[in-house]
Amino acid sequence: MRSHEIDYKIIGTSMQMVEIELDPSETVIAEAGAMNYMEQDIRFETKMGDGSEPDRGLFGKLLSAGKRVLTGESLFMTHFTNQGSRKSRVTFAAPYPGCIIPMDLSQLGGQIIVQKDAFLCAALGTKVDIAFNRKLGAGFFGGEGFILERLTGDGLAFVHAGGTVIERELNGETLRLDTGCLVAMAGDIDYDIEMAPSLKSAFFGGEGLFLATVRGHGKVWIQSMPFSRLADRIIEHAPSMGGSSQGEGSVLGGLGRLIDGR
Repeated sequence: MRSHEIDYKIIGTSMQMVEIELDPSETVIAEAGAMNYMEQDIRFETKMGDGSEPDRGLFGKLLSAGKRVLTGESLFMTHFTNQGSRKSRVTFAAPYPGCIIPMDLSQLGGQIIVQKDAFLCAALGTKVDIAFNRKLGAGFFGGEGFILERLTGDGLAFVHAGGTVIERELNGETLRLDTGCLVAMAGDIDYDIEMAPSLKSAFFGGEGLFLATVRGHGKVWIQSMPFSRLADRIIEHAPSMGGSSQGEGSVLGGLGRLIDGR
Protein backbone atom coordinates (compact mmCIF):
# COMPACT_ATOMS: atom_id res chain seq x y z
CA MET A 1 0.00 0.00 0.00
CA ARG A 2 1.44 3.38 -1.00
CA SER A 3 1.45 5.99 1.74
CA HIS A 4 -0.75 9.07 1.54
CA GLU A 5 1.12 12.19 0.45
CA ILE A 6 0.71 14.59 3.34
CA ASP A 7 2.05 18.11 3.87
CA TYR A 8 3.30 19.38 7.21
CA LYS A 9 4.68 22.31 9.20
CA ILE A 10 6.78 22.13 12.38
CA ILE A 11 5.64 24.68 14.98
CA GLY A 12 7.65 25.88 17.98
CA THR A 13 11.16 25.35 19.27
CA SER A 14 11.54 23.56 22.61
CA MET A 15 8.03 22.04 22.85
CA GLN A 16 7.25 21.41 19.22
CA MET A 17 4.09 20.48 17.38
CA VAL A 18 3.68 19.16 13.85
CA GLU A 19 0.71 20.45 11.83
CA ILE A 20 -0.39 17.95 9.19
CA GLU A 21 -2.35 19.26 6.20
CA LEU A 22 -4.63 16.63 4.68
CA ASP A 23 -6.33 16.73 1.31
CA PRO A 24 -9.87 15.29 1.16
CA SER A 25 -9.87 11.58 2.08
CA GLU A 26 -6.24 11.62 3.22
CA THR A 27 -5.37 10.02 6.58
CA VAL A 28 -2.60 10.28 9.14
CA ILE A 29 -2.06 7.71 11.91
CA ALA A 30 -0.79 8.59 15.37
CA GLU A 31 -0.11 7.22 18.80
CA ALA A 32 -3.05 7.44 21.19
CA GLY A 33 -3.17 10.79 22.99
CA ALA A 34 -0.77 12.62 20.64
CA MET A 35 -3.38 14.90 19.02
CA ASN A 36 -3.30 18.57 20.05
CA TYR A 37 -6.04 20.15 17.92
CA MET A 38 -7.86 19.55 14.63
CA GLU A 39 -10.10 21.44 12.24
CA GLN A 40 -13.80 20.69 11.83
CA ASP A 41 -13.60 18.39 8.79
CA ILE A 42 -11.18 16.01 10.49
CA ARG A 43 -12.72 12.83 11.86
CA PHE A 44 -10.82 10.35 13.97
CA GLU A 45 -11.29 6.67 14.69
CA THR A 46 -9.40 4.37 17.00
CA LYS A 47 -8.39 1.17 15.23
CA MET A 48 -6.41 -1.96 15.95
CA GLY A 49 -3.33 -1.64 13.76
CA ASP A 50 -1.74 0.95 11.51
CA GLY A 51 -3.95 0.38 8.47
CA SER A 52 -1.01 -0.41 6.17
CA GLU A 53 -2.56 -3.76 5.25
CA PRO A 54 -6.31 -3.12 4.85
CA ASP A 55 -7.04 -6.69 3.68
CA ARG A 56 -5.43 -8.28 6.69
CA GLY A 57 -7.77 -10.56 8.64
CA LEU A 58 -8.74 -10.33 12.29
CA PHE A 59 -5.98 -12.70 13.39
CA GLY A 60 -3.36 -10.61 11.61
CA LYS A 61 -4.64 -7.43 13.23
CA LEU A 62 -4.58 -9.07 16.66
CA LEU A 63 -1.02 -10.25 16.06
CA SER A 64 0.07 -6.76 15.03
CA ALA A 65 -1.63 -5.21 18.05
CA GLY A 66 -0.04 -7.78 20.34
CA LYS A 67 3.40 -6.79 19.07
CA ARG A 68 2.67 -3.17 20.00
CA VAL A 69 1.85 -4.24 23.54
CA LEU A 70 5.36 -5.71 23.79
CA THR A 71 6.82 -2.26 23.10
CA GLY A 72 4.75 -0.71 25.89
CA GLU A 73 2.55 1.22 23.45
CA SER A 74 -1.23 1.29 23.32
CA LEU A 75 -3.07 -1.65 21.75
CA PHE A 76 -4.75 0.80 19.37
CA MET A 77 -3.75 3.61 17.03
CA THR A 78 -5.80 6.64 16.06
CA HIS A 79 -6.58 7.36 12.40
CA PHE A 80 -7.36 10.99 11.48
CA THR A 81 -9.09 11.47 8.11
CA ASN A 82 -10.15 14.60 6.26
CA GLN A 83 -13.78 13.91 5.38
CA GLY A 84 -14.46 17.35 3.98
CA SER A 85 -14.14 18.78 0.47
CA ARG A 86 -11.15 21.07 1.11
CA LYS A 87 -7.78 20.90 2.83
CA SER A 88 -7.92 20.50 6.58
CA ARG A 89 -5.37 20.28 9.37
CA VAL A 90 -4.64 18.24 12.47
CA THR A 91 -1.79 18.91 14.89
CA PHE A 92 0.19 16.57 17.13
CA ALA A 93 2.29 17.68 20.10
CA ALA A 94 5.56 16.34 21.42
CA PRO A 95 5.16 14.64 24.83
CA TYR A 96 8.19 16.38 26.43
CA PRO A 97 10.78 19.06 25.50
CA GLY A 98 12.70 18.24 22.38
CA CYS A 99 12.44 18.10 18.60
CA ILE A 100 10.10 16.51 16.08
CA ILE A 101 12.03 14.97 13.20
CA PRO A 102 10.29 14.56 9.81
CA MET A 103 11.55 11.50 7.96
CA ASP A 104 10.78 10.74 4.32
CA LEU A 105 10.99 6.94 4.24
CA SER A 106 11.26 6.92 0.46
CA GLN A 107 14.62 8.72 0.85
CA LEU A 108 15.83 6.39 3.63
CA GLY A 109 15.68 3.03 1.93
CA GLY A 110 12.04 2.44 2.85
CA GLN A 111 12.57 1.81 6.55
CA ILE A 112 14.12 3.14 9.76
CA ILE A 113 14.59 1.69 13.24
CA VAL A 114 13.56 3.94 16.15
CA GLN A 115 13.37 3.81 19.93
CA LYS A 116 10.16 2.18 21.05
CA ASP A 117 8.69 5.46 22.37
CA ALA A 118 9.96 7.79 19.63
CA PHE A 119 7.21 7.34 17.00
CA LEU A 120 4.68 10.20 16.94
CA CYS A 121 2.65 10.00 13.70
CA ALA A 122 2.89 9.05 10.02
CA ALA A 123 1.02 9.04 6.75
CA LEU A 124 -1.45 6.20 6.30
CA GLY A 125 0.34 3.33 4.58
CA THR A 126 3.31 3.41 6.96
CA LYS A 127 3.77 0.08 8.69
CA VAL A 128 4.64 0.34 12.39
CA ASP A 129 6.16 -2.92 13.57
CA ILE A 130 8.63 -4.13 16.17
CA ALA A 131 12.26 -5.03 15.52
CA PHE A 132 13.80 -7.56 17.87
CA ASN A 133 17.42 -6.93 18.67
CA ARG A 134 19.15 -10.26 18.20
CA LYS A 135 22.21 -9.43 20.28
CA LEU A 136 22.10 -10.29 23.97
CA GLY A 137 24.38 -7.43 24.96
CA ALA A 138 22.17 -4.86 23.27
CA GLY A 139 19.09 -6.48 24.75
CA PHE A 140 20.15 -6.56 28.38
CA PHE A 141 22.26 -3.41 28.62
CA GLY A 142 21.23 -1.20 25.72
CA GLY A 143 18.57 0.92 27.38
CA GLU A 144 16.20 0.33 24.45
CA GLY A 145 16.32 -3.44 25.10
CA PHE A 146 15.54 -6.23 22.67
CA ILE A 147 12.57 -4.42 21.20
CA LEU A 148 12.80 -1.40 18.93
CA GLU A 149 10.24 -0.13 16.42
CA ARG A 150 10.55 -0.48 12.65
CA LEU A 151 8.80 2.07 10.41
CA THR A 152 8.38 0.86 6.82
CA GLY A 153 6.85 2.62 3.83
CA ASP A 154 7.36 5.32 1.22
CA GLY A 155 5.81 8.34 2.93
CA LEU A 156 6.43 10.77 5.77
CA ALA A 157 6.86 9.65 9.38
CA PHE A 158 7.50 11.86 12.39
CA VAL A 159 9.72 10.91 15.31
CA HIS A 160 10.16 12.75 18.59
CA ALA A 161 13.45 13.09 20.49
CA GLY A 162 14.57 14.91 23.62
CA GLY A 163 16.67 18.08 23.66
CA THR A 164 18.74 18.86 20.59
CA VAL A 165 18.98 16.32 17.76
CA ILE A 166 21.88 15.84 15.39
CA GLU A 167 21.98 13.72 12.25
CA ARG A 168 25.15 11.80 11.41
CA GLU A 169 25.92 10.06 8.13
CA LEU A 170 28.09 6.99 8.62
CA ASN A 171 30.26 5.80 5.75
CA GLY A 172 31.66 2.63 7.23
CA GLU A 173 32.70 4.35 10.47
CA THR A 174 31.95 3.28 14.03
CA LEU A 175 30.25 5.68 16.45
CA ARG A 176 29.99 5.12 20.21
CA LEU A 177 27.35 6.92 22.25
CA ASP A 178 25.39 6.83 25.47
CA THR A 179 22.85 4.01 25.29
CA GLY A 180 19.88 6.34 25.80
CA CYS A 181 20.94 8.92 23.21
CA LEU A 182 20.25 6.86 20.09
CA VAL A 183 16.94 8.00 18.57
CA ALA A 184 16.83 6.32 15.17
CA MET A 185 18.99 4.70 12.54
CA ALA A 186 18.74 3.49 8.99
CA GLY A 187 17.61 -0.10 8.64
CA ASP A 188 21.03 -1.45 7.60
CA ILE A 189 23.04 0.13 10.45
CA ASP A 190 24.54 -2.44 12.83
CA TYR A 191 23.75 -1.76 16.52
CA ASP A 192 25.49 -3.35 19.49
CA ILE A 193 26.51 -2.70 23.11
CA GLU A 194 30.06 -2.81 24.42
CA MET A 195 31.54 -2.37 27.88
CA ALA A 196 33.48 0.75 28.77
CA PRO A 197 37.22 0.20 28.21
CA SER A 198 38.06 1.02 31.81
CA LEU A 199 36.07 0.03 34.91
CA LYS A 200 37.61 2.93 36.79
CA SER A 201 36.31 5.38 34.19
CA ALA A 202 32.92 3.69 34.17
CA PHE A 203 32.44 3.84 37.95
CA PHE A 204 33.94 7.27 38.62
CA GLY A 205 33.52 9.06 35.31
CA GLY A 206 29.71 9.03 35.32
CA GLU A 207 29.39 7.54 31.83
CA GLY A 208 28.20 4.11 32.91
CA LEU A 209 29.42 0.59 32.22
CA PHE A 210 28.09 0.28 28.67
CA LEU A 211 28.15 2.26 25.45
CA ALA A 212 26.02 1.85 22.35
CA THR A 213 27.96 1.17 19.16
CA VAL A 214 26.61 1.86 15.69
CA ARG A 215 28.52 1.11 12.50
CA GLY A 216 27.87 0.77 8.80
CA HIS A 217 26.54 2.99 6.05
CA GLY A 218 23.54 5.24 6.59
CA LYS A 219 22.02 7.89 8.83
CA VAL A 220 21.93 7.92 12.62
CA TRP A 221 19.96 10.39 14.75
CA ILE A 222 21.21 11.27 18.25
CA GLN A 223 19.39 13.15 21.03
CA SER A 224 21.04 15.26 23.70
CA MET A 225 18.46 14.64 26.44
CA PRO A 226 16.84 11.19 26.67
CA PHE A 227 13.58 11.27 28.61
CA SER A 228 15.00 8.90 31.25
CA ARG A 229 17.81 11.36 31.96
CA LEU A 230 15.34 14.27 32.14
CA ALA A 231 13.15 12.32 34.57
CA ASP A 232 16.16 11.51 36.75
CA ARG A 233 17.09 15.20 36.97
CA ILE A 234 13.54 16.18 37.91
CA ILE A 235 13.30 13.51 40.61
CA GLU A 236 16.75 14.42 41.93
CA HIS A 237 15.78 18.08 42.44
CA ALA A 238 12.12 17.60 43.40
CA PRO A 239 11.01 18.21 47.02
CA SER A 240 10.87 15.07 49.12
CA MET A 241 7.61 13.54 50.24
CA GLY A 242 8.11 15.13 53.65
CA GLY A 243 7.73 18.58 52.17
CA SER A 244 11.36 19.74 52.51
CA SER A 245 12.90 21.68 49.65
CA GLN A 246 16.31 22.77 48.43
CA GLY A 247 17.16 26.11 46.93
CA GLU A 248 19.49 26.43 43.99
CA GLY A 249 21.99 28.29 46.20
CA SER A 250 22.61 27.42 49.82
CA VAL A 251 22.32 31.02 51.13
CA LEU A 252 19.23 31.93 49.15
CA GLY A 253 17.69 28.53 49.82
CA GLY A 254 18.22 28.91 53.57
CA LEU A 255 16.85 32.46 53.50
CA GLY A 256 13.78 31.27 51.66
CA ARG A 257 13.11 28.61 54.28
CA LEU A 258 13.46 31.20 57.07
CA ILE A 259 11.02 33.54 55.34
CA ASP A 260 8.34 30.90 54.82
CA GLY A 261 8.73 29.59 58.37
CA ARG A 262 10.57 26.30 57.70
